[in-house]
Amino acid sequence: MSSKPAPRGRAARLARLIPAGRARAARTPFVLLVVLLLGGGLLGLLVLNSALSEGSFELDDIQRRTKSLTDEEQALQRDIDAYSAPDALQRRARELGMVPGGDPAFLGPDGSVKGVPSAAPRSAVLNVPRAPEALTAAPSTAPATPSGSPSSTPASPAATTPAPGGTLRSAPTTPTPGR
Repeated sequence: MSSKPAPRGRAARLARLIPAGRARAARTPFVLLVVLLLGGGLLGLLVLNSALSEGSFELDDIQRRTKSLTDEEQALQRDIDAYSAPDALQRRARELGMVPGGDPAFLGPDGSVKGVPSAAPRSAVLNVPRAPEALTAAPSTAPATPSGSPSSTPASPAATTPAPGGTLRSAPTTPTPGR
């Protein structure tokens, strides 16, 4: 029934050693195993590639944020340097009504005074403009009443406080942060 002629001699002996029907059945599980391994490997590579791409996007975002924060830090440092410069400090001190002091005196460890102290020059005190905060809380120049207190009340009671002797002085102000 078979269209193939039967093998003779040596080929017949070899054909009896290798069964013909089982060869196809044994190959099918191996082929399926190889296909499954290749498919699993491809899916694994796809997942790994997606994770690496997501990580690179996160890294890019973090680098961009780091750059903007570094730029902000440098801008703030420039502001600090500008406010800390000697000429800026001197200008701000003059705006606040401060004047350069006179010669200082020093105390030694034994309590002796070294140097001769002197007051600030009078011309520096008169030529300095008053700070804006001091102008709003300036005491009234109205004539005093017989009791020695000013005849008018200050416009802003929170800005001034009575000092000993009945005169008005400005209340302490809170410093501006960073200055």
